[in-house]
Amino acid sequence: MKGVLLVNLGSPESPTPKDVKPYLDEFLMDKYVIDVPYLLRALLVRGIILRKRPEESAHAYAKIWWEEGSPLVVLSERMQQKVQPLVNVPVCLAMRYGSMTIEKGLQELSDKGVTDVMLFPLYPQYAMASTLTILVKAEEIRKKKFPHMKFTDVPAFYNKPDYIKNLADSIQKHLAGFDYDHLLFSYHGIPERHIRKTDVTKSHCKIDGSCCNTPSPAHEFCYRHQCYETTKQVIKLLGLSEDKYSLTFQSRLAGDKWLEPYTDVEIDNMPAKGIKKLAVVTPAFVSDCLETLEEIAMRAKEDFEANGGEEFLAIPCLNDDDEWCETVSNWINDWAK
Repeated sequence: MKGVLLVNLGSPESPTPKDVKPYLDEFLMDKYVIDVPYLLRALLVRGIILRKRPEESAHAYAKIWWEEGSPLVVLSERMQQKVQPLVNVPVCLAMRYGSMTIEKGLQELSDKGVTDVMLFPLYPQYAMASTLTILVKAEEIRKKKFPHMKFTDVPAFYNKPDYIKNLADSIQKHLAGFDYDHLLFSYHGIPERHIRKTDVTKSHCKIDGSCCNTPSPAHEFCYRHQCYETTKQVIKLLGLSEDKYSLTFQSRLAGDKWLEPYTDVEIDNMPAKGIKKLAVVTPAFVSDCLETLEEIAMRAKEDFEANGGEEFLAIPCLNDDDEWCETVSNWINDWAK
């Protein structure tokens, strides 16, 4: 019997330092997130980061927390609940980090008699710290607990026409009535070395602007290329001129070379360049979360206005949008046949 496991990032149990700390520990100790040797990672995470970060992050989570719980979890659940009636196979939801574990999700499917699993990381673009860690963790669990199961991994869908159309339609809908000067595509940042590590050719990725436009097998796993390709295809559907949009990367950590240009730096400089009305979309996520609701919709908005910006619009992620849920259900039904 076939079934689907949707997998998103995850969330602390509550917006308190007590619950944020173990969540951050699990997340940051993942070798695909901070990809340095274990002892150095433990020293960095447990010796330095976790001394201050839980309190800071808890404060940020508290600003976005909903009555029903974590926005990312609630929105993912709403999406799963909309997709389920549109398909003929069980659809379960799990998170890479936190209490809604991949193991629990697979157990739920197993209890329903599922042996053939569509493993669906909810990330449009491929990255070590998102897609790969889900696939590796799920396979580890399968071997130990569910050897009778078979996985079909859903590849990055950054350029699938129906996803691109959903994204373009959503942007257009939210821009209606907003006389914007500029549309910013802000993607989650990753260290440049992650790009080189996922380069299957070991030579293509130069991160110099040209490699992403030169056809290569490396593009199948190149996060940077996939971000630029998503943007290019959406812009084509929206019919925007080059001076009307740009692409940046957010959420970097200090001490490393991360993908540029940086969202916060660019947003701070925009008012001085005559951009007074700014719209920001975050297509690295399909569900709104801390990085979209607090970092962009709150902090970036405040910074933009403090630097002379007049109007700021944070465009929501696809979340449980009807068109998007229909697209996901179509992909599932095509596979289930």
